[in-house]
Amino acid sequence: MTIDLISDTKTIPSKAMLEAMLNAKVGDDVFNGDPTVNQLQTKMATMFGMEDALFFPSGTMANQTAIKLHTQPGDKLFCDKYAHVYNYEGGGAAFNSGVTCKLIDGNRGMFTASQLEEAVVGRADIHVPFSRLVCIENTTNKGGGACWDFSELEKIGKVTQSNKLAYHLDGARLFNALVAKNESPKQYGQLFDTISVCLSKGLGAPVGSVLLGSKTHIQKAYRIRKLLGGAMRQIGYLAAAGMYALDNNIERLAEDHKKAKEIGKVLSTVSYVTKIEPIETNIIIFYVDEKIGAHNFIEKMATKNILLTPMGEGRIRIVTHLDYTDDMHQVLLKELQDF
Repeated sequence: MTIDLISDTKTIPSKAMLEAMLNAKVGDDVFNGDPTVNQLQTKMATMFGMEDALFFPSGTMANQTAIKLHTQPGDKLFCDKYAHVYNYEGGGAAFNSGVTCKLIDGNRGMFTASQLEEAVVGRADIHVPFSRLVCIENTTNKGGGACWDFSELEKIGKVTQSNKLAYHLDGARLFNALVAKNESPKQYGQLFDTISVCLSKGLGAPVGSVLLGSKTHIQKAYRIRKLLGGAMRQIGYLAAAGMYALDNNIERLAEDHKKAKEIGKVLSTVSYVTKIEPIETNIIIFYVDEKIGAHNFIEKMATKNILLTPMGEGRIRIVTHLDYTDDMHQVLLKELQDF
């Protein structure tokens, strides 16, 4: 038995999800002729109370499309220093859109409205990039699955409005935050200009993200998606997996959160762990004694068929997900106690 806790992207479609995919009605989506993806897009837009939605093969492409539709080359976007759009999308903001990133030194991937105000204030002449966009990530990946306080997001929204900045949410793990904080999709739909939501992480679909926004934004996004090579054909098979995930795999995210907190509780009792980041959702980030070392710890656990991943700076990440069973959980807890 291999216990793969590298990421919640490692899930395999269940038999029921595969059955839904097998029975999907499909057509050519490039001509807006795939009924299942159209159904998914309508479902997502309705869920978030937004005008329209568009299916993408990846969260990175959805985020990069959002950046491009909100900016022009030479512009500037604001994000936390831990933000996925800056750290883990291959420099796409610069390559695809020609924009620069102003990094804010937040806490666990989250900054405050006052920090954004300080970053925005300053010169507005030909010597500096034009301020155009604010990007938020919820939950924060590098921040250990942390959830933003919604009232702070509202305050940030007011700063974006007063400074005429677009407001984008990278909601790769947004449903984890919604479940953990007992929030609703419509709260976020009312606040942000665009939102990307990943279906292939905790929700368990094999592929896909959805970008939400106004009809004008999504019409532009169609063109950008084509430009980036993301226009696909009979993608209803993939959209059917997303539909199944939305119908069946949201509420169960609480199970992943519960297991993550139980792992954290065990880690807090062992002498070789020196620090554990606060655990809110399905991501655990911790440090081990320097005499052991993160890479050595990960290698030792791999010999026991337990797969973890380094996050740099001595940080180790564990991510719980729907394929991480109760039996696997008990094995992991024992191995952590006995290490």
